[in-house]
Amino acid sequence: MGLAIERERFDQADFFDFQRRLDESLLALERLLRRPGFGTGPPTVGAELELFLIDRGGRALPINQTVRAEAADPRVVLEVDRFNLELNLAPTPLAGRPFTAFAAELDQTLGIVRRAAACHGGRIVMVGILPTLRAEELRLAAISDAARYRALNSGICRLRQEPFLIRIAGADPLELATDDIALEGANTSFQVHLKVDPDRFAACFNAAQLAIGPVLAVAGNSPTFLGHRLWEETRVALFKQALDDRDAAGRTGLRACRVAFGDGWTAGALELLEESVRLHEPVLPVLGTEHPLEQVAAGRVPALEELRLHQGTVWRWNRAIYDPAGDGHVRIEMRALPSGPTVVDMLANAAFLLGLTLAMAPGADGWVPRMAFQQAHDNFYRAASVGLGAELAWPLGPGGRVRTLPAAELVPLLLPVARSGLEAAGVLPEEVDELLAVIEARAASGQTGAVWQRQTLAALAPHLGRDRALAAMLERYLDHQLDGQPVHTWSLPAAVSGGGRPAGAVGRLARPGRGRLLLPPREAAP
Repeated sequence: MGLAIERERFDQADFFDFQRRLDESLLALERLLRRPGFGTGPPTVGAELELFLIDRGGRALPINQTVRAEAADPRVVLEVDRFNLELNLAPTPLAGRPFTAFAAELDQTLGIVRRAAACHGGRIVMVGILPTLRAEELRLAAISDAARYRALNSGICRLRQEPFLIRIAGADPLELATDDIALEGANTSFQVHLKVDPDRFAACFNAAQLAIGPVLAVAGNSPTFLGHRLWEETRVALFKQALDDRDAAGRTGLRACRVAFGDGWTAGALELLEESVRLHEPVLPVLGTEHPLEQVAAGRVPALEELRLHQGTVWRWNRAIYDPAGDGHVRIEMRALPSGPTVVDMLANAAFLLGLTLAMAPGADGWVPRMAFQQAHDNFYRAASVGLGAELAWPLGPGGRVRTLPAAELVPLLLPVARSGLEAAGVLPEEVDELLAVIEARAASGQTGAVWQRQTLAALAPHLGRDRALAAMLERYLDHQLDGQPVHTWSLPAAVSGGGRPAGAVGRLARPGRGRLLLPPREAAP
């Protein structure tokens, strides 16, 4: 996110100076992107995983600073709330075995954090929204004890100047109001980064916007919040409303929400970063010492710390990122995938999303004019709301003609497309086959993480009541997560499944006799 944050209060002069530096940064970036060879090279991928810390009873455990200190690993960083942590994985070349590299690093870092949490009576869980969260755990005191997050809360509240209103439809519709951004910490995700050459950025970004709908439909893992059964991927609705800096007038006018899908196909990274500056007021106006235009004029790669800091406070579901590391580059941050259920599930989701993006990008000039951006926008929210039951538009027909199909039918049709995208990028076929087989089996069984949670809760609640059932469901979820097998193979309580696994649930990874490159051995819970 750019500059370190040590201040929490700012005056008007700070905002004026910061806005001027943002304008300079955009001009510097425009000149930098015209520099021959800037940001070119083989594509790489990176990832970030957000976690919940919980106690022995499955409740949120607000000790992230203690666990981070115990872990003593620079890859482990704080997130918004005191029961959240984030793991930052090293970028790796896309060609070869990138997902095997991620699996190994996740196995290592999760083990480090799991052991650190255990030293203080805690556990970790990878899930989009912690099912056992309670409203009293999501107040101002939940925000991490760090100047960055206190300043972020103050900055968003300064712009909104009224309570945050949360309204989410579902089987148990939810309405609540809060005075701070602590609700944002109820969401955790697995974020994937794709570095591409600047001249390919627009096509790849537009392809990512198209691809995320069907991928999210088969990846949902956040069906409840505060005991309410809501969307298949409730994070999408909650995150948007928990960080909406617009007051009532702004929400009914033309002001854009800071958490959004976007409003049109893009022409490139500069356009997206410029939109962030023009559409959203700064909330953390911290000024660095570097003058971007001077750096570019001298032939150097500017840090653009202010622009990166500002972009870190505008949470598009697919986001343009400028990074000065090395010789500098731009990349796409794909933010919509949930945390969990297992490492192999997350890697399969990432492979499907990256493969579809890479496969659809070269033909973007053909399908972008035929598919209205609103259709991609609607795909995203329908997928988040109803998962595999969503009706999704896709350029399937001759000449890119757009057809609408249920996600459960569309996903299998897109798997060969994703396979072609990954293999063309140099990902080894056996890695591609293993991960896309997980998506194939999950779509065939219909058992996403969200569906498993819903059905398990439905079986347990009549006997235990909603609150105890949520806790019991979480314990079953944790057992399966530690086992490491993908969610389509998870058993359901007898009241739902008759004591067996769901029909069609067993995919290639679960079949005896096959090598399982990405499935770690079960690690005993501490």
